[in-house]
Amino acid sequence: MANTKPVVDSVEVLEKIQKRAEQAAVHVLQTATVTKGMAGKELTDMDALAEAGAAGFTDDGLPIMDEAVLLAALEKAKDLDLPISLHEEDPLFVRQAGVNMGEISRQLGYGGASHTAEDIMVARDCMLALNTGAPLCIQHISSRVSVELVRLAKRLGADVHAEATPHHFTLTEQAVLEYGTYARMNPPLRTEEDRQAILEGLADGTIDIIVTDHAPHSREEKARPLAEAPSGIIGLETSLALGIRSLVEPGILTMMQLLDKMSKAPAELYRMIPGSLRQDAPADLVIFGEKELWTVGNYASKAENSPFTGWELPGKVFATICRGEIVYGG
Repeated sequence: MANTKPVVDSVEVLEKIQKRAEQAAVHVLQTATVTKGMAGKELTDMDALAEAGAAGFTDDGLPIMDEAVLLAALEKAKDLDLPISLHEEDPLFVRQAGVNMGEISRQLGYGGASHTAEDIMVARDCMLALNTGAPLCIQHISSRVSVELVRLAKRLGADVHAEATPHHFTLTEQAVLEYGTYARMNPPLRTEEDRQAILEGLADGTIDIIVTDHAPHSREEKARPLAEAPSGIIGLETSLALGIRSLVEPGILTMMQLLDKMSKAPAELYRMIPGSLRQDAPADLVIFGEKELWTVGNYASKAENSPFTGWELPGKVFATICRGEIVYGG
């Protein structure tokens, strides 16, 4: 994602990250921001960034409130044939971020974030995508209404895609009572009704991509009061296992459908060639045991901010292979 420090709003920053990425153990592709400084006011030089190798465009974490700016960005994205990915959360409907505005927020005396914050933006942007024909991705969808809006937009012919995270299809707002700040995220965990709508969207193809929304934070940051702690959790190390537990085991998706949504579909959205098991294909593989149980913890990540710590899950990863080299496990 492009919300690094500094943000990726220039070719200079993009090329610095790409240079560092050459030394990484796995493939790293970098998006660029839609607007300069992620301020939502002025477009970046999308032509130059695309020419330099940006995989797409996003002001991830911040909504683009100016419709004229977004319309111009979508028109340019259509010309470049690169996706724009959007965080959909109108601040007008967010009293306090990170917790769904509803039963749990009332119990906690916390303002919360209404699902309307997401719904109103998704409705607008799906129609802009339909108008322009641009490839658009709704990031980390959380609301049942938004799922239905994406379903409608697809039926109308818009090139709209939607992502879901393991925490949104596994947990509900109730998790805030148990895990506190480790269940604070944007968009927030919502109701069981919303979770069921996400499961239905995954099953029928309305939601075609599963992402981690990986957001590392320190213990000290997450130890702050709910209103002051940063939002987000780490997700890379639990995403496959939670997909198996929450989607494959209950029969919502087959294993191949899960893998499609975790690998092939996002690769295609970002104009990559999906991996395949065939002779002379790049040896970029993950070896895992679908039914092999493991206990979440002992993270490879530098952060440990996850509500799933201590959970026993299926899908133990034995090895990650990139460019034919074992880069994890083995």
